[in-house]
Parts: sequence; structure tokens; C-alpha cells
Amino acid sequence: MRPSRIIVGEVRQSESLDLLIALNSGLPGMCTIHANSAREAITKMCTLPLLAGENVGSRFVVPTVAGSIDIVVHAALEHDGVRRVREIVAVPGRVEGDVVETADIFTQRDGILCRAEGFPPHADRFRRGGYDIAALLSQE
Repeated sequence: MRPSRIIVGEVRQSESLDLLIALNSGLPGMCTIHANSAREAITKMCTLPLLAGENVGSRFVVPTVAGSIDIVVHAALEHDGVRRVREIVAVPGRVEGDVVETADIFTQRDGILCRAEGFPPHADRFRRGGYDIAALLSQE
């Protein structure tokens, strides 16, 4: 079987290693993960694969996360009971120390999601999926 994409519901434990390996092989995909912010989701994706065993270390996991994830969308349940997007960050693929670098694409200001200056990496990946990321982000 040759899947064209991988979609994983909630990533909670060592299965995140399998997801990272699949994404790192060029297979497009997405997952959900519980975290308090987009940056904390990235940190969690760097931590969960370590549960797979002693032979998996952060020297492998952190750069793999940085190279495999393009964007993180953080949604949260608001006080009125509605789930809304709070932020969208890009993952340019760079690591500083053991921290995956991010760039804000959209952030919330006064309860409104506003375009920030960040831009997702790998426009070619989006183009292969049929999306012109520059055109989408330039729309007002």
C-alpha cells in the first residue's frame, strides 16, 4: 500500500516517532496534539518520540521535527464554548540549541486573528498539494 498522505488523530505517546519518520520520508500529513500553544505543541512533538525507547534521542528527534513540520495551527476552547484558532506558526526548519525555531504567521491581537510577518517554508510542498501559499497569505 502506498498512501498519498497520512492523517493521525490525537498523538499522545511514542506513536509520534512513527509519524515523524513517515513525514520525514516525504509523505505529507497532519495530526492533532493537545498543547497550550503552537510552540508547546512543537516541544511536545520533540518529547513524545523519546518515549519509544532508549535508542531514540533528542539529537535525532529535534532536527527531524524541524524538518518534517511546516506549520502548526493552535485552536483553543474559548469562554463562550466555541473552539477558535488562536495562532498559526511556521516551522522554518532551523534548530538553535535544542529549540525548534518558529515564525508567527497569524497571531491573536485583542481577540482577533491577525496576519503576522512569518511565512511557511517549502512553498513547493504546498504547490504540489495545489495551494499557492503566497497568494493565500497575501489576501486581505
